[in-house]
Amino acid sequence: MALIVTLPIGTPPQDQQMVLDTGSQLSWIQCNKKLPKRTPPTTFDPSLSSSFSVLPCNHPLCKPRIPDFTLPTSCDQNRLCHYSYFYADGTLAEGNLVREKITFPNSQTTPPLILGCATESRDAEGILGMNLGRYSFVSQAKVQKFSYCVPRKQGNKIMPSGTFYLGQNPNSHMFQYINLLTFPQSQRMPNMDPLAYTLGMVRIKIGGKKLNISEKVFRPDAGGSGQTMIDSGTQYTFLVEEAYSKVRDEVVRLVGPKLKKGYVFGESLDMCFDAINSVQAGQAIGDMTLEFENGVEILINKENVLDDVGGGVHCVGIGRSQSLGIASNIIGNFHQQNLWVEFDLSNKRVGFGKVECK
Repeated sequence: MALIVTLPIGTPPQDQQMVLDTGSQLSWIQCNKKLPKRTPPTTFDPSLSSSFSVLPCNHPLCKPRIPDFTLPTSCDQNRLCHYSYFYADGTLAEGNLVREKITFPNSQTTPPLILGCATESRDAEGILGMNLGRYSFVSQAKVQKFSYCVPRKQGNKIMPSGTFYLGQNPNSHMFQYINLLTFPQSQRMPNMDPLAYTLGMVRIKIGGKKLNISEKVFRPDAGGSGQTMIDSGTQYTFLVEEAYSKVRDEVVRLVGPKLKKGYVFGESLDMCFDAINSVQAGQAIGDMTLEFENGVEILINKENVLDDVGGGVHCVGIGRSQSLGIASNIIGNFHQQNLWVEFDLSNKRVGFGKVECK
């Protein structure tokens, strides 16, 4: 599941579909113009844009020790700056770094922004990188505020729709806000992502019962493990072992005999049920609540605790962080459905508001 936005890129603009990703920095578009005609029509053709330019090897961003990308940039055989961007789910996108403008419907145009022009990627859409890094879209375009609403998943169908605001959201008067946790530059920790949107989660409740999980589990320790981040680009929610085991123990206590034995979906979700048991299991588990500072909550109704993963199987949308090879808690878009999520960068806070998202 993903929130897909369409941005008009280039001069004249070409509409590009991009996955909104608050968990990564580099924005990139598909530039596979030499592929057969079955290529998605949103593939960007650089030859049609007068504002397109490629970063040469002598650009400062092409230094091999640049810390902003997951893999070092390099110089390709054409003396152009080549990038590779590696994601936590194991996917990779690579191509050349370029400069290009984005033109919005009200004729506002950004200055040329640094983007990736992907020539190798298995995805149909590009990525709109929205984290706190200096080369993210929000940083380069100097966006002070943005918000989105992820629509509810219909069965196992993915609905590529929703709502996305750059700037003020007219609904923000009804939002509840949590301050972002910030960390000084000197406090860099090996297991922490300093560019993520980090929230102060305090507890998890299942069926109204507070689970016996220490608040410390949701905060970065001395090495950065335990950071809790909100990420629109990750589908499910992932918890570090100490928190996950308590969630799983409670699910087993409530519906253990109904669990699909020995089954793991996508190498991550292991609290799963066959269709015949799923409705009863969801009712028995009850509502789930992710609670943050200031009493702000994300309430997951019992009807939405399980996700239809196909083949008649339904799984609790929570997995172990170690299945991604990370030591952080991630709140994915499955638990952001039918919520306004606003990132107020000027005030360093995140807001939530309930909505029936279309």
